[in-house]
Amino acid sequence: MTVESTAARTSRRSAGSKAGTTGTKRTTSATKKAAGAGKSAEPALVQLLTPEGKRVKNAEFDRYVDGITGDELRGLYRDMVLTRRFDAEATSLQRQGELGLWASLLGQEAAQIGSGRALRDDDYVFPTYREHGVAWCRGVDPTNLLGMFRGVNNGGWDPNGNNFHLYTIVIGSQTLHATGYAMGITKDGADSAVIAYFGDGASSQGDVAEAFTFSAVYNAPVVFFCQNNQWAISEPTEKQSRVPLYQRAQGFGFPGVRVDGNDVLANLAVTKWALERARAGEGPTLVEAFTYRMGAHTTSDDPTRYRGDEERLAWEAKDPILRLRRYLESSNHADEGFFAELETESEALGRRVREAVRAMPDPDHFAIFENVYADGHALVDEERAQFAAYQASFADEDGGK
Repeated sequence: MTVESTAARTSRRSAGSKAGTTGTKRTTSATKKAAGAGKSAEPALVQLLTPEGKRVKNAEFDRYVDGITGDELRGLYRDMVLTRRFDAEATSLQRQGELGLWASLLGQEAAQIGSGRALRDDDYVFPTYREHGVAWCRGVDPTNLLGMFRGVNNGGWDPNGNNFHLYTIVIGSQTLHATGYAMGITKDGADSAVIAYFGDGASSQGDVAEAFTFSAVYNAPVVFFCQNNQWAISEPTEKQSRVPLYQRAQGFGFPGVRVDGNDVLANLAVTKWALERARAGEGPTLVEAFTYRMGAHTTSDDPTRYRGDEERLAWEAKDPILRLRRYLESSNHADEGFFAELETESEALGRRVREAVRAMPDPDHFAIFENVYADGHALVDEERAQFAAYQASFADEDGGK
């Protein structure tokens, strides 16, 4: 794949011109030109389905989806609808005090479902904490995710049972884990691949740069899948990088590609291509899924403080689920009966999730003090005692009840 240059190239002027102040101004001017060129027109991205639901041709990636059946298309739509329904229920449960926190994936369903369905069973996934759609594709029960955010389990699933690692809260560290695992696959002689998910914010972490270095040097069969939802909490992408994120792969010696993150077919095709490269011994790939976080970073965040409604409304018009529905309807791959049945299934999923969470025990309030130090610590003991007194004060206020 042809990868664009990191910044526009400026012509070199011959030496021997005036030094001192003039030379400084000349250098500054060239720097500003390069910076401006780097921020010019947005680069092209791989798109197979327009926001209006029209199928567009792509000579390089069509072959990965040309054989897709009506059943498979309806399956992708079902995955996205049920993932969004589960996500909405989780957000409501947190607002009602049933979960401590929730990181919504609203708007990122196509990136997650498309890439998740591109994987083989023997591939291994290293997620962050927002990959609920990928977890769905790997067969992880949604209630296990909610148990973690409620504080009653540490994930609730066996990573080796689904080849889906536990959620990683530390930003960017899973890219190193994925690289090491991929290097191990190579030594074992297996033909499976690894995929590491992270966001645009994590792309600024040193762990990610280190993972890029090791994966390139050791030709590791790993796909770095960056969901660029354009906001690292309140920090826009342009405050983190002067070039599109996929172009960073260039400096490490492997290809990068930008895909329309709201196009499930494009994400499916590009991820299949990248995994195919990995299995063939061609090394790592960086996929930048250019999408948008329609909701808050987490339920503790207020996105209205740092972005406007105009931006959000513009992206709602590119909604990944509506896009595929339009295609299904125009191509006669789905009728009203299918959508009605899916709506019924969606509501049933919402009820199951709500009932499961409400049946969970309350988290142990004192578990946070356990295993901080192997042999205990006086300060931890003091903090535990203070917290116990604080908890007891509520019982005192209720008359000892």
